[in-house]
Amino acid sequence: MHVVLARRERLAQLLEQHRYLPLKELCRRLGVSEATARRDLAALVGEKKITRTYGGALHEFNDRFPSFRERQGDGSRAKAKIAQAALAFFEPNRVYFFDSGTTIFALAETFRDHPVTPVTIVTSNLPVGEMLASIPGVQVFQLAGQLLHLQSTLLGETAQKSLEFWNFDLAFLSAEGMDEEGLWNSQAAIVEQQKVVLRRAARSIFCLDGSKLKRQAPYFLLSWDQVDVLLTDVPNEKLLRAGIVLDANRRTQPSTKAAARAASPEPREPEDAPGGEELPIHFL
Repeated sequence: MHVVLARRERLAQLLEQHRYLPLKELCRRLGVSEATARRDLAALVGEKKITRTYGGALHEFNDRFPSFRERQGDGSRAKAKIAQAALAFFEPNRVYFFDSGTTIFALAETFRDHPVTPVTIVTSNLPVGEMLASIPGVQVFQLAGQLLHLQSTLLGETAQKSLEFWNFDLAFLSAEGMDEEGLWNSQAAIVEQQKVVLRRAARSIFCLDGSKLKRQAPYFLLSWDQVDVLLTDVPNEKLLRAGIVLDANRRTQPSTKAAARAASPEPREPEDAPGGEELPIHFL
């Protein structure tokens, strides 16, 4: 019994420190099964040591993190340069994933003005989907998932499951920080979703402006040896001073569009990717 009480006390401390942790993360930190973690959570709720809130981590993230609109004007010139360079990676008859985030929204704006068609685009970003769906020759599919209206994105377990319908030729992703260890993001659910995207993508490009350099966010995403391409406005010398070492094939700056095309992934026919009338169906 002493072991159980000590574990529940540790659980309460973790939640007080982080405000919310996904169930899988709680299990990993405590070394217990999901069933045990659920019993402990129910016991703590009964003792009024914690409060269960609808939406959990996503609710907290949506309410406390600066909204999509608030972040949209930050570093707009750098984002526009990154978006312009990203156009070199597009080819017709491919399947692309567009992540959430304002840099990816800037990419969508640039793609709208200079479309490459026909293509299929899958996104978790509501403004991106709405913007690109009107372009002739562009098929847009929105992930299923929990809608975070302030963040203008879809997240959660349902969104992750809907990704399993797809294989991507190329995924455009964002992050909240980059340092010598790798890439970081603001929310566990975002990291979990991005990891599913990375498993489903033949190649990925992380689009980060200079404001993310030497920054860490609460959740680690992946190390540099797992990054296919970093597209950034940060000069190589500055990356090196920050301890970020990437060879030329995995590093692209907006000023070198030719280099971006040289780093473009080899075309790959997605396995079992939806096409024509074979559309994914989501039961919610």
